[in-house]
This record gives sequence, C-alpha cells and structure tokens, in this order.
Amino acid sequence: MQIILALIFGAAIGLAAEFAVPGRESRGTALAPALGTVVAAATWLIATWTGLTVTDPLIWIVTVAVPVVVVAPALMVLRRVRAAHDASERQRLRIG
Repeated sequence: MQIILALIFGAAIGLAAEFAVPGRESRGTALAPALGTVVAAATWLIATWTGLTVTDPLIWIVTVAVPVVVVAPALMVLRRVRAAHDASERQRLRIG
C-alpha cells in the first residue's frame, strides 16, 4: 500500500513541474503528472530491489528526490524536441 503513496507523490511532483516549466501549450496536461508517477514507480521498484524497505527513510527520500530531479529536465527536453519537430513539419508542408 505504501507504493500508492509514492505514486501520489510522483504525480504531485509532476503536476508542480507542469506549472513550473515553461511551454505548457506544447504538451498535454497529463504528461507531466504521468511522467512523475512513472519515475516514482520505477524508483520505488529499483529501491525495493536493492533491499530498502518501507520502514527505511531512504526509500522515501529517494522516491521523492528522483522525480524532482528527472521530471523538469525531461519536460524541457520534450519541449525542445517538439518545437524542432513542429518547425521541420511546417517547413516540409510549406506553411508559416
């Protein structure tokens, strides 16, 4: 059941990153919370594989810290990739 709490933390971090990182108009609203949830789930999985338990505070610190470090830069990269793709499509279609 504690993994659900970790997933909620990941979604909340993603939601915060959605509003903190510029370029919201170029991505879907659910992308950042979903990305935060997936990163938190993967972090939790890896942490449990390494032997951390729910009583160990390190699993909670890592599960919250990794999405904070990963989600915002990932959104910035996705924004740049989307802008480059859109520009090449506009050029290919000869519009604007």
